[in-house]
Amino acid sequence: MRIVGGNLKGRILQAPPGRDVRPTSDRAREAVFNILTNGKPRVDFDGITVLDVFAGSGALGLEALSRGAAQVVFIESNSTAIDCIRVNAETLKVVTDCLLLRHDALHPGSKPFSMNTPAMLAFLDPPYHQDLIIPALEALSSSDWLADECMVVVESEDKLDIDPPDAFSLIDERTYGAAKVMFLRKD
Repeated sequence: MRIVGGNLKGRILQAPPGRDVRPTSDRAREAVFNILTNGKPRVDFDGITVLDVFAGSGALGLEALSRGAAQVVFIESNSTAIDCIRVNAETLKVVTDCLLLRHDALHPGSKPFSMNTPAMLAFLDPPYHQDLIIPALEALSSSDWLADECMVVVESEDKLDIDPPDAFSLIDERTYGAAKVMFLRKD
């Protein structure tokens, strides 16, 4: 697994051992970032805060840092995954741009003071087949974690169809192998 674009392109990332974490493939991650950079749900990465929820290896958030994000806040409940994100951030020398939170994404509480600004981009990549997407979106949108007009990229199993909560609009949807990626905008 590698960073696929930006100033850290080509740098190797570690994944947590075992089957608990399912990292987004390099190809799918590159496609998602190409859409975010050039597609309909365009995002300007320069200086934004990014939220990586169910962060796993941290690859999505670290990719955003490589492309110009100022800060990435990682929400992960698995301590092995948190350790992996920390190692990846140290290896890439971006620790000062990362905030690692061992939280339950369904009960995140208020945005921490050390989070510079509400997120303009968020990634949700929850474990498959556990119905976590809607509750996580509702929990994050009911607090101050997400900025108005925040782009939220949700990865799920390809067969899952969801109706986003009222606070979100579906902008685009793509399938990459066994994964579906939905691009939502917080209204």
